[in-house]
Amino acid sequence: MEDKTLELMLSNGPVLGSRKRPSEGNYEKEKEHCISLFDQWSEADQVEFVERLISRMCHYQHGHINSYLKPMLQRDFITALPQGLDHIAENILSFLDARSLCSAELVCKEWQRVISEGMLWKKLIERMVRTDPLWKGLSERHEKYLFKNRTSEVPPNSYYHSLYPKIIQDIETIEANWRCGRHNLQRIQCRSENSKGVYCLQYDDDKIISGLRDNSIKIWDKQSLECLKILTGHTGSVLCLQYDERVIVTGSSDSTVVWEVTTGEVLNTLIHHNEAVLHLRFANGLMVTCSKDRSIAVWDMASPTDISLRRVLVGHRAAVNVVDFDDKYIVSASGDRTIKVWSTSTCEFVRTLNGHKRGIACLQYRDRLVVSGSSDNTILWDIECGACLRVLEGHEELVRCIRFDNKRIVSGAYDKIKVWDLQAALDPRAPASTLCLRTLVQEHSGRVFRLQFDEFQIISSSHDDTILIWDFLNVSTNGQSEGRSPSRTYTYISR
Repeated sequence: MEDKTLELMLSNGPVLGSRKRPSEGNYEKEKEHCISLFDQWSEADQVEFVERLISRMCHYQHGHINSYLKPMLQRDFITALPQGLDHIAENILSFLDARSLCSAELVCKEWQRVISEGMLWKKLIERMVRTDPLWKGLSERHEKYLFKNRTSEVPPNSYYHSLYPKIIQDIETIEANWRCGRHNLQRIQCRSENSKGVYCLQYDDDKIISGLRDNSIKIWDKQSLECLKILTGHTGSVLCLQYDERVIVTGSSDSTVVWEVTTGEVLNTLIHHNEAVLHLRFANGLMVTCSKDRSIAVWDMASPTDISLRRVLVGHRAAVNVVDFDDKYIVSASGDRTIKVWSTSTCEFVRTLNGHKRGIACLQYRDRLVVSGSSDNTILWDIECGACLRVLEGHEELVRCIRFDNKRIVSGAYDKIKVWDLQAALDPRAPASTLCLRTLVQEHSGRVFRLQFDEFQIISSSHDDTILIWDFLNVSTNGQSEGRSPSRTYTYISR
């Protein structure tokens, strides 16, 4: 008997006797006395006492207590909610990501019911559309992702559950198209009568507005690519432009003109610079222009017809080719090889960024990051300290235009268009050979003057009098070699 008891103790820990105690013992009285004392203690003292008891127990006893506590600690908070409080459960589960939401549906039928009736897959997609520009862009281009109130019956939660992976697949396809350079090409032939070339452009989902070397501004339908309107009035080439929902502002070798965006009516003409206006930016009641005369003009825009000169900034030793600004800084780049930073509020000089060996043709500034292009290379800067973060090498000719978003830098040069990995460029450990994602097939026959891009496309203009739309969303790969899809050409002939 003793051998069997020892064997059990070695294998399972101490042998626990029966829960029943001899009737003549004092166990019941002692137990009740201990419980009575326990009930009189504070919660902290109770916890300390139980911890000391547990520390004196063996492994088998620990397992027995764990089995007793486990069901007490596992609570289904969804099922435990009183009737009529499903909205609380829906609100809690709405914070889950897609993977967690899939797992939650498998917990039990009650959780599945709450997720289904709460339309949580629909809400997840709506949240992604609100917070991610790629999702938002897809929703605007594919109406199936829009969630506006409709008179028709709303699809069930299962529809949105199956829709989510389809959107993910669309996103993966778009990213792959960018990496591989696969695109559908659309071409607008401007057919200028005299001087040829498209110096500047801006676009939205409905239209493309372009400034041409022949002194005109042409507005194109974004879908049909037909010319909707021609604005005339400049006596020199239209070198820069920007528009919003109310006005178009254009800069030329003669002046700066403000146009009404829908009618094309001239609202204001600003004559200040002694030479050509090379670039301009406006936002939130402020406009900044720069010129071949080496100066920068800061304007207050109370309204399209009430624009007054606030300050003239001087300091560059050559033509100021480009400006950009936000609430904190105005940034200017010049043919004198320098980038200068000025205070937006006071217009006082802050610092100079030195590093380019040739004149700087283009620049974009956002948050702390400045990206500039020249005929030597492209440089990323930290505007706060003036440090050079990275040099991008690859273009063999002048980098005339450059834009970046959260993922990519797209640069247009006199030779070609390149797509760069912005996040890799900001990582000092990333090898230089990994930074250029793609060099696009040369489609322009002349110098690339200007480009803009979003998650789905690049739109570029050139000295060859064309505007190209590089579409990475609607790509047909049937029978096509990598990097190019069939192109459509639209020719505009002046009347």
